[in-house]
Amino acid sequence: MTQHPLSVVLAGGGTAGHISPLLAIADAVTAQRPDARITVVGTASGMETRLVPAAGYELATIDRVPMPRRPSADLVKLPARLVRAVKQAGAILDAAQADVVVGVGGYVSTPVYLAARRRSLPVIVHEANARPGLANRVGARFAAVTGVAFEATSLPKATWVGMPMRREISSLDRNAARAGARAALGLKPDMPTLVVTGGSSGAASINRAVEQALPALAAAGIQTLHITGRGKSLLDAAGRPLAAPGYTQVEYVDGMETAYAAADLLLARSGAGTVCEISAVGLPAVLVPLPHGNGEQALNAEALVSAGGALTVADPLFTAEWISGRLIPLLADPAALDAMSRASSSLGIRDADQRMAAFILEASDRSKA
Repeated sequence: MTQHPLSVVLAGGGTAGHISPLLAIADAVTAQRPDARITVVGTASGMETRLVPAAGYELATIDRVPMPRRPSADLVKLPARLVRAVKQAGAILDAAQADVVVGVGGYVSTPVYLAARRRSLPVIVHEANARPGLANRVGARFAAVTGVAFEATSLPKATWVGMPMRREISSLDRNAARAGARAALGLKPDMPTLVVTGGSSGAASINRAVEQALPALAAAGIQTLHITGRGKSLLDAAGRPLAAPGYTQVEYVDGMETAYAAADLLLARSGAGTVCEISAVGLPAVLVPLPHGNGEQALNAEALVSAGGALTVADPLFTAEWISGRLIPLLADPAALDAMSRASSSLGIRDADQRMAAFILEASDRSKA
């Protein structure tokens, strides 16, 4: 009997924080098994509807099943919604003739994990955050392997693998790429360079503090690339994009490896992807954890801060005065930045995508043995 090519179903979506590692894992699998069939399961309303087809992979969708944490109408509807989504996920697994199921968390993963368990398919989990989400706490209970981005993440059978990321980032040599990156971004080649980003959706509180600190940054001879987020451009009184000496703002950068290479210091939120990427490339950072949610962003940064690779400041305390008193002196201290870079690199993992691919291939081989 001729076996069909390896079929891997990956579940996750909603945000770039789920989709980016998912696609990195898919790319690593197909690099080793070019004939592998990759199917991604998402919902019809997430970023995956654009990003997955653009990456060349098949997308199948199931209903979104919110997991309410408090009594609500959604909680009453949960059992029926979950049953329907599990049936939808099962139909996708059957149609794909899935050999292995991989989940990266989020609403879509729980139904896929449950459908895979009913079919006795091996499940591989990847958890991006230091504090695991509900879906992956469910999946990890019966997963063959659970890979985690942060060593301190507590899940059954957890293996520290790092964060799967695009090869353009994981293979980046910042020193070699710096001159070209600054030229591409319209920056001067030899000025101390601060790169500011709040992620794809921007961070209003960071944007405000940076705007107020622009005179101090310019006076210190620092050039600032401010990635404001889509629709978050800073405007002057006349409604034009804000201009200031040494200041460049863009809503987004196509390929954050260019921004990482250009930067001497990064100012950002501490999303899991950002923390792992700057560790992989050895980029010093000031991190302002998102003040909402369950506190996972502060936890994401803990190990990097303890190692000396980053500083954190609570969102309410992050002001123009903090920038003047702490950030500007740091940017003026090359020795301190070098030490932070080395500390950051000591935690960096550049081959998480390949580690996850190895788990997937091993699980497939065992299931077919």
